Amino acid sequence: MEMEDEESDETMTTISRHCFGTESSRFCISIIENMKEDYGLFVWPSSVILAEYVSQHKQRFQGATVLELGAGTSLPGLVAAKLGAHVTLTDHSQRLQVLENMRKVCDLNKLDCNVRGLTWGVWDSSIFNLHPTIILGADVLYDSNAFDNLFATVTFLLRKSPGSVFITSYHNRSGHHLIEFLMGKWGLKCLKLLDGFSFLPPEKASLISGNIQLAEIAVI
Repeated sequence: MEMEDEESDETMTTISRHCFGTESSRFCISIIENMKEDYGLFVWPSSVILAEYVSQHKQRFQGATVLELGAGTSLPGLVAAKLGAHVTLTDHSQRLQVLENMRKVCDLNKLDCNVRGLTWGVWDSSIFNLHPTIILGADVLYDSNAFDNLFATVTFLLRKSPGSVFITSYHNRSGHHLIEFLMGKWGLKCLKLLDGFSFLPPEKASLISGNIQLAEIAVI
């Protein structure tokens, strides 16, 4: 990962480059981060892990309709777009700075993604018009007060699109029983559960830490 710093009196903006694939198919995504502002303007380890997982499943994402929830700096969604997916990047409707940064990052990488505000648990046109086949969410299980709104939103979207799946990476802060409880409550099942470091290249794994898991979730 390469980084360039541009610092002003009020903010510190960093452009980080995240590269994926082998030598013959290598590509990089540039991300605009702000270390002094919203947590949605920083690339968290769970995002790196989910983006790597996406990059290793190229055929699955080619032509797929992908929605990233709580996208923030949007690394996983941008990787999906680079692989040929039709991507919608979302974050809380009131986080205007984050949404604007998402648009700038799309322009920086010359990727045509739809950027929109979507607040979990709010049922307006922003959610009714979405029909994703794959939903992505990196570190969206961080605020227990938002869990029900998140899973209500995910369940609604999965039921609208039969066969769709929710792929999420998260810090396992309180054990897998938490996500098991939420899945049971909302009528969901875990299709796959992986240690986030099990597929991460050593050069990336050495830069991050934590007990991070990745789960694929679908309706029962």
